[in-house]
Amino acid sequence: MSLVGAGPGDPELITVGGAARLAEADVVVYDRLANPRLLALAPATAEMVYVGKMPDRHTLRQEEINALLVECAREGKRVVRLKGGDPFVFGRGGEEAEALVAAQVPFDVVPGVTSAIAAPAWAGIPVTHRALSSSFAVVTGHEDPTKDDSSIDWAKLATGVDTLVLLMGTARLAEIAQQLVEHGRAASTPAAVIEWGTLPRQRVAAGRLQDIASVARDAGIGSPAVTVVGEVAALRPELRWSDTRPLSGARVLVTRTRQQASDLSRALAREGAEAVELPTIEIIAQADPAEVEAAIAGLRTSAYGWCVFTSANAVGLFCGHLRDAALDARAFGRAQIAAIGPGTADALAREGLRADVVPERFIAEGLIEAFGARVMRGQRVLLPRAADAREALVGALFGMGAGVDELTLYRSAVPRDADAEGLRRLRVGEIDIATFASSSSVRNLVEMLEGDVAPLRRLRIAAIGPVTAQAVRDAGLEPAVVAATHTVAGLVAALVADAATSRPPAP
Repeated sequence: MSLVGAGPGDPELITVGGAARLAEADVVVYDRLANPRLLALAPATAEMVYVGKMPDRHTLRQEEINALLVECAREGKRVVRLKGGDPFVFGRGGEEAEALVAAQVPFDVVPGVTSAIAAPAWAGIPVTHRALSSSFAVVTGHEDPTKDDSSIDWAKLATGVDTLVLLMGTARLAEIAQQLVEHGRAASTPAAVIEWGTLPRQRVAAGRLQDIASVARDAGIGSPAVTVVGEVAALRPELRWSDTRPLSGARVLVTRTRQQASDLSRALAREGAEAVELPTIEIIAQADPAEVEAAIAGLRTSAYGWCVFTSANAVGLFCGHLRDAALDARAFGRAQIAAIGPGTADALAREGLRADVVPERFIAEGLIEAFGARVMRGQRVLLPRAADAREALVGALFGMGAGVDELTLYRSAVPRDADAEGLRRLRVGEIDIATFASSSSVRNLVEMLEGDVAPLRRLRIAAIGPVTAQAVRDAGLEPAVVAATHTVAGLVAALVADAATSRPPAP
């Protein structure tokens, strides 16, 4: 049994230890403020139990959560209690630990990065500063409602520390500010309220102690939020960084497969965007065992001079068949290997294989050009690929005098379980940019929208390359951005360049 801090929101801020516990979990019991993307770190077989609490309603009472943890642990399961921030910083982790001790359930604690420090840092506010703040206190703004009196000594806190960090309590902010002023804190003290700290949706309202409650209310700041009171809050205009990144505030639709989406989502988040994942492709393996066996035999006997991969999916599936046959990279024998682009070459490298050819243009035509300088006549080529792949490469290789054996490994389809939340956000206008990394992702999204492309007309559309861009045009839309380098990194770079000219500067 592990009590694990999920960190303040950004999934990259979970600790190495926390990620390791999730990777071994049989059951994950998680809170509202634990980023859902962290659940992907757990095994696919792990049971996910949501016990989140809203200010006005709770999925389970705390006593029920305690009992659930004890029950799961007693069943011999590896249980991770995933809590937003740090388990012991106003996360009621102490109460859960007490319940485990009472039930004689062994446990450990993996501390997390608390929002008390991380949210201000993301807003450009250090909680300490040698010239401005030598001390800080973290205080809850929402005490146990069953207590008769507050246990917070506002009289001492008002002037006893340089920086005050308030967790929760936006609804009581005016009352708290009044308490601080009445007990000696200057009404002109700089203050800031940070909503959804460390996430792309982060918003900050800055003012003075005397008016911070009204400033936050007028800005529509809500829960979850962290409030900072102290001279360090005045450093924000100088030190702000997270909301000045090129794509800050942009809501970007990621339409790659669920397995591939994370790379693009992470890259977008580093540039400040909120990645909204809406997988439009499901990879369905459909290889004929006899054909796979014949292809592997041809490689091992050096019947093939080349093996050409046009997608990372094909690499993963083909190498999976090699492993099933108790084989490894040596099975390629003397065959040279070609990859359509660096993403496919990276997939090969992860399997211990080096691509002999990677074209300058990462499309089938680029691969054809790369082969043009080589003698292909009389060569036999193995082409593991998708059932719905383009025919341009096959025709060109035949034209060069090569023999081509196509090995169909998979087909792409519209996901059987569409992401309802992603579709909802697209339909109601909560998306700014749509990204497409393949032609099939365009066609499948149009199908998921039942042919209604109106929601997409409002967006800036970014395509990973010219083939995908043409699929966008075939759908009656016009891409605003086409990456010059047809990779995930190239797509993000193109969006950053586009933002520099098409988006107004951050306020």
